[in-house]
Amino acid sequence: MDVTNIAKLSTSMAETGIRQEVGMTMLKRAMDIEASSAAQMIASIPQAQNLPAHLGNSINTKA
Repeated sequence: MDVTNIAKLSTSMAETGIRQEVGMTMLKRAMDIEASSAAQMIASIPQAQNLPAHLGNSINTKA
């Protein structure tokens, strides 16, 4: 194997590693943003107030 081929291979491997790190970092940031958005959406749902005790206890499965 030629010395220049070894250098090219080493450079290629380093670039691939950097690309993977950047991709993982971007994925983690996107997931954090998504989780934050979901938490805000859940927090914005108004709580049911003053409902009768019988509501929400069963599901009608016959359509």
